[in-house]
Amino acid sequence: MILNKTKEDIKRDYLKRLTFTFAEDIETASLRHKYYALGKLIKDYLTEKWAETNKVYRENKVKQTYYFSMEFLIGRLLETNLINLGIRDVCEEALKELGIDFNEIVSFEEDAGLGNGGLGRLAACFIDSMASLSLPAHGNGIRFKHGLFKQKIENGYQVEQLDEWLKKDFVWEIKRADKGVDVYFGGNVYLKEENGRMVPVYENPEIIRATPYDVPVPGYQTVNVNTLRLWNAELPDKPINLSTLQRGEYLRYLEQRYSAEEISQVLYPDDRSLEGKRLRLKQEYFFTSAGIQSILRTFLKLGEPITELHNYVAIHINDTHPAVAVAELMRLLIDDHGLDWDVAWRITVKTLAYTNHTIMAEALEKWDVNVFKKLLPRIYMIIEEINRRFCNEVANRFYNDWSKVNAMSIIQNNNIKMANLAIVGSHSINGVAWLHTEILKNRELKDFYEMYPERFNNKTNGITHRRWLVKANRPLTDLFIELYGGSEAWIKDTSSMKKLLEYKDDKKILQRLADIKANRKLELAKFVEKEYGIKINPKSIYDVQVKRLHAYKRQLLNLFHIMYLYNELKENPNLDIVPRTFFFGAKAAPGYSLAKQIIKLINTVANKINNDPEIKDKIKVVFLENYGVSLAEKVIPAGDVSEQISTASKEASGTGNMKFMMNGAITIATLDGANVEIDQAVGRDNIVVFGLTSQEVMYYNAHGGYNMRDIFDHDPRLQKIVRQIADGYYGVPATEFSMIADDLFNKNDEFFVFKDFDAYVKAQEKIDKLYRDQERWQKMSLVNIAHSGIFSSDNTIKKYADEIWNIKPCVVEKED
Repeated sequence: MILNKTKEDIKRDYLKRLTFTFAEDIETASLRHKYYALGKLIKDYLTEKWAETNKVYRENKVKQTYYFSMEFLIGRLLETNLINLGIRDVCEEALKELGIDFNEIVSFEEDAGLGNGGLGRLAACFIDSMASLSLPAHGNGIRFKHGLFKQKIENGYQVEQLDEWLKKDFVWEIKRADKGVDVYFGGNVYLKEENGRMVPVYENPEIIRATPYDVPVPGYQTVNVNTLRLWNAELPDKPINLSTLQRGEYLRYLEQRYSAEEISQVLYPDDRSLEGKRLRLKQEYFFTSAGIQSILRTFLKLGEPITELHNYVAIHINDTHPAVAVAELMRLLIDDHGLDWDVAWRITVKTLAYTNHTIMAEALEKWDVNVFKKLLPRIYMIIEEINRRFCNEVANRFYNDWSKVNAMSIIQNNNIKMANLAIVGSHSINGVAWLHTEILKNRELKDFYEMYPERFNNKTNGITHRRWLVKANRPLTDLFIELYGGSEAWIKDTSSMKKLLEYKDDKKILQRLADIKANRKLELAKFVEKEYGIKINPKSIYDVQVKRLHAYKRQLLNLFHIMYLYNELKENPNLDIVPRTFFFGAKAAPGYSLAKQIIKLINTVANKINNDPEIKDKIKVVFLENYGVSLAEKVIPAGDVSEQISTASKEASGTGNMKFMMNGAITIATLDGANVEIDQAVGRDNIVVFGLTSQEVMYYNAHGGYNMRDIFDHDPRLQKIVRQIADGYYGVPATEFSMIADDLFNKNDEFFVFKDFDAYVKAQEKIDKLYRDQERWQKMSLVNIAHSGIFSSDNTIKKYADEIWNIKPCVVEKED
């Protein structure tokens, strides 16, 4: 506990803050004002230690890490901050005595619209762990005004609405207008000689002002408060000539303002058009350039020479979105600080590190040279020179093997390959699960691994237990504390969670685990009935697949099994199965038409099944609208079965698998991503594995030999499912789902849905059988919870700090 605040302290401070902020008392204040008063009070508590943390880092000249990520899916922060400050319970008690419902206040907060899926949630877990480990490390991203989108389901279709999360204001941020920087786009750039050096000259660039908004990131049981810096795009500060505007230039001014502000309007704009592509690239360069400029300005205040930058600064590239950091750091070192190329390159490589998050070709970003060169002319010059030197290095290393030079080139076929740029310009390249890293080394990035074997390493992803257990599942947390004799030490050292294994034969503890799960399931059932009007059986198996919707994640395989089960029940309504509720939650990217069709099919099937009295409510299907962090905190603790069924070799890691595991769900899984490590941790008796292996999938992809017709033509179950989709059985014309049929038949079942279907059905039958033996099921659940500690993001970040960033904890002294 880092704040010595009593209940009376909080009541007094809260009432003062309410009065000073809104000139209201507790009786007249609205819920909105009550929330803001509490948020501002907690930020007050944080701010002193935030300033102290920055001072300690600066005075001790510690090396600091800056984690660059397009997404930070931080969810709601009020309760998380209270937990990390150690005053959550006392704050709830104080509010209760003031007649305020704590849960109502917490629920008023909007989820921050700063991310979409696993990439952003990982970044959020990481910055929490950085602070909790007292590591001098901070986040760097964009202050998206509207986030991705708010998903509505209308007549089964996904409809995208603006996510106006900032409409309520973001109580946690502090605008730092004095720390803004300028970012240059477009125009013409040429080099001229000046004092024996070639310097760039910019003609008619578009200049965008990047203004930072800082968010405090407190650590758990530590005084350290790190920073998440989010950049907002604006027009540069300069006097506006009113007479000029009055002479007809007003529309031009508005165009310039919109061009600037659109950069930080929406996360992942639709990039099917040229303008969408330009905007996406603008966003990536904007926050990367702003972040690095800010870092260098902070570093120079230490009084150390710029040539020592890498000894004081580590910059981490989270996926390829900030990969342009390689060229931007070179630009600043050469153009602004006068370093020669070789010195600047040595510093750049030692400063930067890169995490690869995918082997999917579509997600390995590349930019059309013409688009890139026009938008970022100076950066393109630098990338050309990086590539020229690198290609010469490859040719020398591999004895003029030009096929290898061409394959590894950063610029290829009029495209700039951003993953290649990140690899060449970083001293460390890591995958995010053991299997993923092995695939990178031995297949996808084999040439680079052969050239730079010392740079490649694995850092299996992790999750913060403070969010996904302590906050999301308080009853389970309380049981842990009780079993640990009142100690909360396991929250800081999650390896000690294995102590729970001592109770795997204790029927009383197993029953308590079952009771906790049953209560969470009942809470979710009430939520579903209230929100969607669907009455579900809280004693049914809650089978959950919640994640980004993509063909390789195979929501379609899950749905085909549901359709098969429905057909079985239609033929025999008395079929002996354990009642099952299937939950889906997913957003489809606005331009991803196939994913949108899958959402429509899920909802179409759900509508028919949920309204069919003949099957006696033995199965229900629920699509959870607008799935996000706060909704996940309701769903994950209630899950019995965790669906992790991606096509083997396609998922880099997955972290949803870890969240469900920690809350006692049993994983049904392909051996893909971190599922492999979960399988190793819990043992094959405590996970249900099925399907092709990654080696088998990669063999088929490389050599062929798979014909989906060989499966489909001999499986009447699949034939019936496909026929029902096509003949209007579910009340929707077949043309609605033409892309799904095309993806399966004309692309030869690219993600092996048909191939794995039979194995998946058998795996689901095994789930049914296991669940009937509740004692065994609860033992499996306990084993999963006990072993989940190894997937703590604290463990992952320790490895990043020690093995990549070379940073050490810097503990700010606690209060007396």
